[in-house]
Amino acid sequence: MSKGNRLLVSCVVAAVVGGCTMAPKYQRPEAPIPTTLPSGGAYGPATEATVPASEIHWQDFFEDERLRELISLALENNRDLRLAALNVERARAMYGVQRAELYPALDAGAGMTRSRTPADLSRDGAASTSNQFNVNLGVVQWEIDFFGRIRSFKDAALQQYLATEEARRSANILLVSNVAVAYMRLAADSENLKLAQTTLEAQQNSLDLVQRLFEQGVAQEIDVHRARTQVDSARAEVARYRQLIAQDVNALELLVGTSIDREKLPVDLTDVVPPAELAAGVSSEVLLLRPDVQRAEHQLMAANANIGAARAAFFPRISLTAAIGTASNELDNLFTAGSRTWNFAPQLVMPIFDARVWAAKRVADVDQDIALAEYERAIQNSFREVADALAVRGTVDEQLAAQQSLVDAVDATYRLSSRRYEEGLDSYLSVLDAQRSLYSAQRGLVELRFAKLANQVTLYQVLGGGWQPARTEDQASATTQPVEARS
Repeated sequence: MSKGNRLLVSCVVAAVVGGCTMAPKYQRPEAPIPTTLPSGGAYGPATEATVPASEIHWQDFFEDERLRELISLALENNRDLRLAALNVERARAMYGVQRAELYPALDAGAGMTRSRTPADLSRDGAASTSNQFNVNLGVVQWEIDFFGRIRSFKDAALQQYLATEEARRSANILLVSNVAVAYMRLAADSENLKLAQTTLEAQQNSLDLVQRLFEQGVAQEIDVHRARTQVDSARAEVARYRQLIAQDVNALELLVGTSIDREKLPVDLTDVVPPAELAAGVSSEVLLLRPDVQRAEHQLMAANANIGAARAAFFPRISLTAAIGTASNELDNLFTAGSRTWNFAPQLVMPIFDARVWAAKRVADVDQDIALAEYERAIQNSFREVADALAVRGTVDEQLAAQQSLVDAVDATYRLSSRRYEEGLDSYLSVLDAQRSLYSAQRGLVELRFAKLANQVTLYQVLGGGWQPARTEDQASATTQPVEARS
């Protein structure tokens, strides 16, 4: 290649790499939410966070060692997370394909043609056989991206890849929180089963007492039947919670992706080590760090880049086909002096009237509006989720105190009603009502204790925590500062 040709190629490549783009300049839209997270009243006092939840590793947040092991297993074996990772790899490969469109693709080829010309078609009246051998190296239909059409597609592919990566982080966060909540749900149902079994035992003792009193002529037959209905109801509750526990284990094993050693499962809520206390912070800007919000923004940026490609379609498209090689009618002479061949075929296509180009531009504009609405909706949804979690945290302790007081009061009522019935001072209906109220209050207390633990996990999740991979033992031992001190 001559010096002039090399200079021409260098200029073309420079124009492609550093050419203009028709995409509008991206500016992050203003978040359609208040600048601060809600505080006061049901939300409790505002707490400043020195470290965002997204930077607190889940192994530091969850202090239950058995739960940590289950989360590590889930991150290794969960199929949904594996699919999310594969989607990231696919998006990365697609970005590589689109980026490669900026550069020419060199093709090498070799061929041979052998043909016979009959005598009546030959110029000299004699039949002849001809051969042609060739070897070529060239570029076929390489579009020179003067107006940024291909570059805009490349930028859009990059943003889609980044959006897919954020989707994988969201899947990671959801998996970590789902495993933790399922673990706590199993503990709550196990405690409810113990409560149902204790209630069944108490109801059976009550039935035996009423039966003896009936045999002595003190109690009425209807009291026996009422006591038996309570026993049957308690038996049904025991069976129901056994079913729920089995389903909880199934759900947990599906999340973990493998079978679980039953020794790693909690026996009740007191067997669960609570997560670390978490400061939510004051500024709502922390929500912009959430992976789902980041994903929506990358999709908005991709839509912005697609507008550049749609605009560039109104301008000329310049493509180049060129080849250099050698040809001869004898294979032995293929690489001898004077056998060099070349061709150079630039092409320019200028759109004059094509309704599809205008329609494509309108589609790109609407896609950007859709992406903007989805981005704003993701921010608003994140704000609502955090506000809901803060509302639970700000009121759950008061609910727990009230529920515990209710349990104590109903328990005292039940014991007094039982004593009055045994002494013949009251009917069995009072005992029956007190039994039902006590069981309901105790079950409500279990649910509130579960709700408090689960809400701690939810707050960590909605603030963007839990996307990090599992640390090695060396990395875990290097982290000695507790979460409380850092938040």
